[in-house]
Amino acid sequence: MTHPPPIFLLGPTASGKTALALPLAEALDAEIVSIDSALVYRGMDIGSAKPDAEELARVPHHLIDIVAPDEPYSAARFADDALAAIRSIRSRGRRVLLVGGTFLYYKVLVEGMAPMPPANVEVRRQLSESLAEQGSEALHAELRSIDPVAAERIHPNDPQRLLRALEVFRVSGQTLTALQANTRPLLTEEVRAIALVPDSRAWLHGRIARRLDAMEDAGFLDEVRRLAALELPRDLPALKSVGYRQALDALHAGDISAWKAAALVATRQLAKRQLTWLRSLEGIEHIACDQLSIDQQLDAALKAIAQP
Repeated sequence: MTHPPPIFLLGPTASGKTALALPLAEALDAEIVSIDSALVYRGMDIGSAKPDAEELARVPHHLIDIVAPDEPYSAARFADDALAAIRSIRSRGRRVLLVGGTFLYYKVLVEGMAPMPPANVEVRRQLSESLAEQGSEALHAELRSIDPVAAERIHPNDPQRLLRALEVFRVSGQTLTALQANTRPLLTEEVRAIALVPDSRAWLHGRIARRLDAMEDAGFLDEVRRLAALELPRDLPALKSVGYRQALDALHAGDISAWKAAALVATRQLAKRQLTWLRSLEGIEHIACDQLSIDQQLDAALKAIAQP
């Protein structure tokens, strides 16, 4: 049976993906599959801008609230979960709309995934200790000696990716680059991709600042205090999410008021990386979200999807 192509709605943080996703899903008779690495975690609602109960009731959503913050959730597990959700949605005769800003997840589905070894807790602990004792530059030099291609791509100040690259080599004996050369296709069919890309960086910065204000008003700091009370390891991926990481750092330092300024900087940096990534890809229809109303964005998205 031939199905309509999956549709991706991408965009940087605070670009308005949820506001467009809901009417777009309704217009297409689609269900939404989240491709956001923060939305999978239960109890992390305000800081991740998770759709609220009314929005979740309006359109069926998948891959939201599926793991606890201390549970591992990898790109490989996402791929399995996303493909299962796609099959389930299609079994009901509905279309698939994948929405989010975690572009690793998009890449895994569209370009394939390397056969990576599973996470190794003991190796990761050893690497984390080395990072604390020697610093990121020393570990980056180690990566450069074994996998110069990955070292060129991974910044020393990106500890999560740096430690993972070294972990992969220690566990498997193969470099990250060598493993990534052996990808396996996941979505082998045609896909349609749309991205909300503002013309004005200042417009996006303003939305980010307003979102942080709204998060605080909605009780974000209470949410962070509940997370802190769980006394989870601070290096968990869930706790490194933008916003949460800065608030937890500020809480740990005894000056919670410092969280917003740090989160503003980190979120702007995230948005910049996301925009750079989006502009580097071909085959994605850009919609100027700062120039168009939601109705105009919807019309533009539907036209892009309908193109032969």
